[in-house]
Amino acid sequence: MAISSILPTYNRAPLSFVKGAGVWLEEADGRRFLDMGAGIAVNVLGHANPELSHALKQQADTLWHVSNLYEIPAQKALADKLVAETFADTVFFTNSGTESCELAVKMARKYWHDKGHKEKVEIITFEGCFHGRSSAAIAASGSEKMTAGFGPLLAGFKHLPFDDWENVAHAITDQTAAILIEPIQGEGGIRVVPNGALQKLREIADQKNCLLIFDEVQCGVGRTGKLFAHEHAGVSPDIMMVAKGIGGGFPLGAVLASEDAASGMIAGTHGSTYGGNPLGCAVGSKVLEITSAPAFLEQVQESSKMMVEKLEDLTQAYPKVFARIDAAGLMIGLKMNCEPIDFVKAGYDNGILTVPASDQTVRLLPALNITKEEILEAVERIKKTAFALNAKL
Repeated sequence: MAISSILPTYNRAPLSFVKGAGVWLEEADGRRFLDMGAGIAVNVLGHANPELSHALKQQADTLWHVSNLYEIPAQKALADKLVAETFADTVFFTNSGTESCELAVKMARKYWHDKGHKEKVEIITFEGCFHGRSSAAIAASGSEKMTAGFGPLLAGFKHLPFDDWENVAHAITDQTAAILIEPIQGEGGIRVVPNGALQKLREIADQKNCLLIFDEVQCGVGRTGKLFAHEHAGVSPDIMMVAKGIGGGFPLGAVLASEDAASGMIAGTHGSTYGGNPLGCAVGSKVLEITSAPAFLEQVQESSKMMVEKLEDLTQAYPKVFARIDAAGLMIGLKMNCEPIDFVKAGYDNGILTVPASDQTVRLLPALNITKEEILEAVERIKKTAFALNAKL
């Protein structure tokens, strides 16, 4: 059999969507699906959001692309907004979370190199993490699933247990450059790092003279009811990776950093052909304008509370299907007593899209502007899926 014209690195579902509006997707055959994955936490304002479409079209009629050899006003505008809303003093724009990981690793190592500590190259990460699929990102995860067949791996990563926070300090040596962690693991199964643990990691980084890097690619941009998840803990990183939601569906990522942490990244140390292009930044500015509004973030928290309460009822009704619910805002994990992929596939028959993850988890990552009526509809379709699956268990 001849290989497909598309490299077969995905086990794709037999679905072809041709149109989207809000939380709904339309299949080529006319069926409508309630999208509770949002492109894996990307479409934070839903499909074909009119405000984002307007921003994109307006920019497209003016200027699509210029090199980063020149000033890009749309890029500066978005960077200024991110600096105003976060801990950061400076921003570099990428096209994806993976690219953001590459720069974050480079930035941390270059920082210590320029400080005269060339030995400080090691980066501590945690079991179950996912930082992308580039060479640095898979080395950061360290799992057999991510790394098998792709050696030799980039050296300099130390992998620790996910929840043994008290012993992190003991793992730090004179070679440690940074601690890299997702405040909430997404691919790892909606595993929330406790606020106290994030505070502890900040203290450790300060005491042990290393940098703290937060990966908010999946949990950032309003997903948890704060603009960024680490805000719940009242701490700030030195470097932060952002992507997914910041573009609302347009490929866009960023690395945010303090002036000190970014001090090694001078002219010529990094670059991107497309990163920070006018189209992406025009959309990103509109996304940030909407998602950073206090009323919007309050609504995310209210929607989360409503959805989690309804889902908790289902765990009681279908214990053979559901084990428990883990949630932070609209980043919700259904911990399963059955195979997650079986639930995802069964959902297709009920017109609902969910996303599998590790740790026996099915993820719900809906658009952040999902309505109460749509939440009730989603819960009803999840209930129908659980009912059908329960009959087979």
